[in-house]
Amino acid sequence: MDKEPREAERKPLLYVQTAKRVMEEIANRKLRPHEPVPSEGEIAKLYGVSRMTAKLALQILEKEGIVYRLARRGTFVSGDYDGHDWQETALSKEAAAVQKPLRRIALVFPNMDDYIARIIVSAEREARKSDCHLIVRMTKSKEDESDSLQALYDDGVDGIILYPRGRTQCSEKVLELNLLHYPLVIIDRIFREVQIDCVYHDHYQGAYNLTQYLIEKGHQEIGYISMGFDGVTSREDRYRGYVQALLDHALPVNGRNICLNCSEDYMERLGGSNPQIASYLSQNPALTAVLCADDYLATSCLYTAFELGKKVPDDLSIIGFSDIQLASLLPVPLTTARQTTEQLGQAAVSLLFKRMENSREGAVTIKVNTEIVERASVKQRNG
Repeated sequence: MDKEPREAERKPLLYVQTAKRVMEEIANRKLRPHEPVPSEGEIAKLYGVSRMTAKLALQILEKEGIVYRLARRGTFVSGDYDGHDWQETALSKEAAAVQKPLRRIALVFPNMDDYIARIIVSAEREARKSDCHLIVRMTKSKEDESDSLQALYDDGVDGIILYPRGRTQCSEKVLELNLLHYPLVIIDRIFREVQIDCVYHDHYQGAYNLTQYLIEKGHQEIGYISMGFDGVTSREDRYRGYVQALLDHALPVNGRNICLNCSEDYMERLGGSNPQIASYLSQNPALTAVLCADDYLATSCLYTAFELGKKVPDDLSIIGFSDIQLASLLPVPLTTARQTTEQLGQAAVSLLFKRMENSREGAVTIKVNTEIVERASVKQRNG
């Protein structure tokens, strides 16, 4: 990205630059009133921009009375157009007449599920309050994520909320945009190697509260199952919350009760027995409860317990994290920690708007609390 980190060099916006080039094209072709001007598709090809940018450029010219548009027929030079200079009209009025109503932000996600859909709904509701257009992009790979970020930046999108696909470290494209002071907010991830705005759930406190909840239910032999950390801070934080809760309640941290390298192959057979979990449970018969790092893992643990002849929650209580839609639909509905998407979406959009107003304070980290959702997968063992 060959751009200096100075906001002024991003002005005029790309669609304003494109509108100026269309004006030059009108002059070069010596177009007369009521003659057709290049279409959105032609403009996009001529100048290597998106159709949205071409559309915005023609909207500027239409507002200035330079062109007029007829549905299903095209765009034409205005009959009142007298060849006045672009610099004295649209460019001077662009900020007041165009930029405000066309303010746009983008949400970039690696996939779509119930959790992400709820974040989008929350963010869209918050953006609408400020008459801001919301763009949603799904990325297929880390490379696609970087390309999407670059394309949104080049298209003059005012800010981006990113749920990063790269779980272990911040991507180079994100680092570049951060150095440019471009409004960018990371959600549900935190990167320790860079100071960048982020909004994420308090995974540490959430796991701490779940562990304490099990202790208050009379459980003392409490296991923990997680996928490998692989630099994913949310996984690390949840594990630390579990350990600290045990220590604060004078319970030993027993290494035999902890499984931190569960293969993610379980995602392919959620309704069947998981060999790793089966081995773990068989080697730890004293366990009365297991805290799982997420609801998918808890689902796999549930079905594995069934295969081993264990009754849930009578023989083994199981608790998850996230409250995905599946959690309430299982044969034994899952007690879990709900990640409140409404607060997450609202906080992310509000922080992004603050950055779009040229706020230059240091990077902000906002933690959103989780809440325990009690269902049928935990048994009371005392009293």
